[in-house]
Amino acid sequence: MTDAAFSARPAPLSAPFDRGPGLAAAAALLLGTLLIGAGFGIRQGALFLLGGALGLVLYHAAFGFTSAWRVFLLEGRGRGLRAQMVMLALAVLLFFPVLASGSLFGQPVSGNVSPLGTSVVIGAFLFGIGMQMGGGCASGTLFTAGGGNARMLVTLLFFVVGSVLATIHFSWWTALPSLPPVSLVETFGAGGGILVSLALFALIAAATIVVERRRNGELESEAPSRTQGLRRFLHGPWPLVAGAVALAVLNFATLAIAGRPWGITSAFALWGAKGAQVLGFQPETWSYWQTPGNAKALASSVFADITSVMDFGIIAGAMLAAALAGRFAPSLRIPPRQILASVVGGLLLGYGARIAYGCNIGAYFSGIASGSLHGWLWLVAAFVGNGVGVRLRPFFFGEGARGNAGAGNA
Repeated sequence: MTDAAFSARPAPLSAPFDRGPGLAAAAALLLGTLLIGAGFGIRQGALFLLGGALGLVLYHAAFGFTSAWRVFLLEGRGRGLRAQMVMLALAVLLFFPVLASGSLFGQPVSGNVSPLGTSVVIGAFLFGIGMQMGGGCASGTLFTAGGGNARMLVTLLFFVVGSVLATIHFSWWTALPSLPPVSLVETFGAGGGILVSLALFALIAAATIVVERRRNGELESEAPSRTQGLRRFLHGPWPLVAGAVALAVLNFATLAIAGRPWGITSAFALWGAKGAQVLGFQPETWSYWQTPGNAKALASSVFADITSVMDFGIIAGAMLAAALAGRFAPSLRIPPRQILASVVGGLLLGYGARIAYGCNIGAYFSGIASGSLHGWLWLVAAFVGNGVGVRLRPFFFGEGARGNAGAGNA
């Protein structure tokens, strides 16, 4: 089994509950929410629980970016990409009016709007290669690791290592030629920005339809589920579009609670830096960790960090979802070449995400939802990188030119 293939399988008809992992995950979510809320504020506790909801949605909907792009590149199947366009369309409809006003429920909010620079192009390209080598993106790595995929724990470890390595060189990368941040919301207003964005989403969706029909004759339909209603909600699998809608709504909830959109990978750099301190290094002397926000995060508990508590929640939520589906069954039997792919892929993912101002969530999803042109630049460069990564996979995974294109849903 490669990547997150286990998460795409339909739940058994009996949908047995994996009691041990399920109870552990449920306890972690409940106690974590209470303890983090008591120690670090109600907002942090709520964000941990929100992360749990994201993990459950990602797992039950098998909502992956890596496999969706790989299947399109290899087979011309665009159902996954079209679901991403639905997610982005709903997100901009929710985000743009609020970002234009500058506040939500009386709280200031801001989007993920970053410069358009050389580091974005190179970083997103490296991240794209890493997606296919490591077997997942940022969200995919977390939810598949939480769901019991042992190989993804290797990817996650080296994702963290790559992230902290990038902070050493961060100032050099950001000094390369770049253009200032550009926001569609500021340029065209909320209404104009929405129209421009929806037109682009529709264009991409239409292109996938044309390609899919030319290469396959007809559009792929979602396999019927053997479970329905509450049973399907609890045990999965969810419709892909339902996952897209849920992710857009939960990202908006993140904006409402945290004051900024969903992100993932800044926490990996923080974890790596704290680990470096334990090993005797001094990351606090690196310029990246001397900016006020990063210095404060490094000096504080990881449970005070918004991104970290949400990441912890995603892992616990995915573990609960896997247990509910009766599919939490980690295996340490990982072929050596796949371990090597995880090491290389993780390093590329971590390094690329940091110098590109984000990953498939922080730059692509939340960046485009924020109206940032940086998010669109990231999409193009990462897609090209995925094309390279797809061609490298056969050496590590034993796939043919078209074989196992759908393996994995991270």
